[in-house]
Amino acid sequence: MPEVIKKYVKSVDAFNRVVGLFAMYLIFLMMGILFYSSISKTFFLPSLWTLEMAQFSMAAYYLLGGAYSMQMQSHVRMDLFYGRWEPRTKAIFDSFTVVALIIYLLFLLYGAFSSTEYALQYGESSNSAWSPYLAPIKIIMLIGIFLMLLQAIAAFFRNIAEAMGETLA
Repeated sequence: MPEVIKKYVKSVDAFNRVVGLFAMYLIFLMMGILFYSSISKTFFLPSLWTLEMAQFSMAAYYLLGGAYSMQMQSHVRMDLFYGRWEPRTKAIFDSFTVVALIIYLLFLLYGAFSSTEYALQYGESSNSAWSPYLAPIKIIMLIGIFLMLLQAIAAFFRNIAEAMGETLA
């Protein structure tokens, strides 16, 4: 593999590892918000913001953690035949499936960009009593999809290298 591809894969992996490790801790933010919500509903006046804020933190958790999950290969995989294949056969098959993923992520990224642009341009807000602006979570959505696309491209290069008998660390 060319050196530029090796550097790309290594830098994308390193960046997504940092973002993924940060995103892991967002689950504690969500738990804290839900705990506060339970306490405030039981003993005080219920807060308007807690449910949506918990949803936003959960959305950030899985959107920002998606690329890291892909990198660690901790996603769900149907394993009817795959487990019995040789590593080279797996890499060839994975190369085809990651191309489909890249195409899907490109469409998703286009929709996310369009949705984020709309939210920023018109000040889109939620239809709830709290009515928060949706631009921040849509920006996080856009970033998460973009990072997943970068990781999918890195996975494609890694699979091609493995199919050729090389390994990209």
